[in-house]
Amino acid sequence: MKYVCNTPGDIRIMLDRIGVKSVADLFDDVPRSILLHGNLDLPEAISEAEASRLLAEMAGANGNPVTFAGAGSYAHYIPAAVDALALRSEFYTAYTPYQPEVSQGTLTAIFEFQTMICRLTGMDVANASMYDGATSLAESVLMSSRATGRERIVAPDSLHPHYREVVRTYCWANNIEIREIKTLGGVITADDVTKALDDGVSAVIVQNPNFFGCIENVAPIAAAAHVRGAHCVYVVTEPMSLGMLKRPAALGADIVCGEAASFGNPAGFGGPALGILAAKAEFIRKMPGRLVGRSVDADGKEAYVLTLQTREQHIRREKATSNICTNEALCALRAVIYLALVGNGIRDLARLNHNLASYCKKRMAEKGWVSVFNAPYFNEFAMKKKGGARLLENAKGRGFLGGVHLGDYYDEYGDCVLVCCTEMTSPGDIDRFVELM
Repeated sequence: MKYVCNTPGDIRIMLDRIGVKSVADLFDDVPRSILLHGNLDLPEAISEAEASRLLAEMAGANGNPVTFAGAGSYAHYIPAAVDALALRSEFYTAYTPYQPEVSQGTLTAIFEFQTMICRLTGMDVANASMYDGATSLAESVLMSSRATGRERIVAPDSLHPHYREVVRTYCWANNIEIREIKTLGGVITADDVTKALDDGVSAVIVQNPNFFGCIENVAPIAAAAHVRGAHCVYVVTEPMSLGMLKRPAALGADIVCGEAASFGNPAGFGGPALGILAAKAEFIRKMPGRLVGRSVDADGKEAYVLTLQTREQHIRREKATSNICTNEALCALRAVIYLALVGNGIRDLARLNHNLASYCKKRMAEKGWVSVFNAPYFNEFAMKKKGGARLLENAKGRGFLGGVHLGDYYDEYGDCVLVCCTEMTSPGDIDRFVELM
């Protein structure tokens, strides 16, 4: 109790008021076998200066490797202005804006985030309440099922393995069947999808670029889904690709979901992430979380409000579309600042990413690495060489996070490495990495 600012007298008054003798009585419903007995096994307290020195030493052990790893979490340059603005106390200490009338700054930022996601994807509406790419996909599947009344989805095995695990859990809990498509040659085809479709399928999932880094031919896949009345759910884990590829809406996507952390948010050992969910207008009342809208106040001045709030804390549980309980406002704000700074330059950044990846792939081929797939790619690609996993470990000890071992996720790709290049990997970095590998 030493960190709770209540005196023994305060505690006694509260215990007397609720009719119990001691704080321990409050835990009577918890089985004794799982209660902690005695004190926590913690070291003695240290001073602030000592704690600061200890944390600096621990942080220094991380090193600062050049990273060629992607697979859903990408290292991009974050302009200094992002931290300078997003870390202002007005934003940084703000909590979820339950009361829209007192949160105009936060609501404005969320509205701009929704607008930017719609412009990038070509969709009609976007929310701002998703934890990460995996849960945004799971929520998209549930939203599609609610809209169609169907309880079956089609998903390729080239979907990010972690996303598949999350979707599998959500579908299990909601009695939704998953039909998995085997990906051959790095991509799926409309024929693959058609064979898996029937009138009970609500959605066909396609990740683009997929987990192997390959760019899918989405338009015919979406068309095949629409023939049977199913939705096309477009998943993106590397949103920088939206600066180079056609917008999902132009390819026939009905729902776009995934990850936006590449925009102004650090990789940070895998988080925090920034989920996105955008869709056609027909889904607006079926979307989970919150949507911010623009209106006018009683004086006719522009005002932003939480227009739709379909989560359990706002409406009756049986009417809720989701139990999501955050709006990711600070991460979304960072994305807004980043995209406002970059503007149309996102096209140049995307092309730079692709050119660096192409250079790296060419250099690796010169050193005996073989391309696993012939499909087009954006900034990530799979290469094969005997002992690939061992070479990755060797690179890690020499200042390089050399990529992701595909064999950790697919038995058939034991010697294969997934390599990613962004604007953070210079040609010089690539040359040194290739020589080492």
